[in-house]
Amino acid sequence: MFANRLVQLIEDHADKLAEGLLYKLQHDPRCQQFVRKVPVLELKSRTYEIYRHLGDWLLNKTESEIEERFVGVGIRRAHQNVPYSDLYWAVVATKDYLWEYFEREGLFEEPLELLGELNLLHNLERFFDRALYFAAIGYEKVRKETDAEVAAAMAVAR
Repeated sequence: MFANRLVQLIEDHADKLAEGLLYKLQHDPRCQQFVRKVPVLELKSRTYEIYRHLGDWLLNKTESEIEERFVGVGIRRAHQNVPYSDLYWAVVATKDYLWEYFEREGLFEEPLELLGELNLLHNLERFFDRALYFAAIGYEKVRKETDAEVAAAMAVAR
C-alpha cells in the first residue's frame, strides 16, 4: 500500500525531517519565543521521535497513550513559559512540514493511490489534532495551578 510506503519514507528520513523542521521553526516569527525557551536538543529529539515512529503513533497508539504524551508536552511547555500560541503553531508547523516534504518529493502524483493517501492524511490530521488538544490540557492544567497559587498568596498577603 502506498500509504505504508509514505510512512516508511517519513520514518527513514526522520533525522533529515527533524533538522528541516528545526530550521523552519527557528526562522518562523510565530515561533520565536518557542525556540528561545525550548532547548534545541529537546526540540529536535521530540520531533525526531514523532517522525521516526509515525507509523506506531498513527496505527498502534491508543488515544490514552497520545493523551499521556501530549498532556506532558503541554505541561513542559507551560513550565518553560512558552506562549500557548507558539506551542500551537509549532505543532501546526510540524504537520505542514510533512505536507511540504510530500510535495517536494512528488509523492501525490499517482491517481490510483489516492485512497491510500487520503487514509494516511486523515490519520495524520487526527493525530496532530489530538496532540494539540492534549497539549492544551496539560498547558491549561499548569496555568490553573499557577493561578490558584497566586490567588492563595494574595489571600495570605491581605
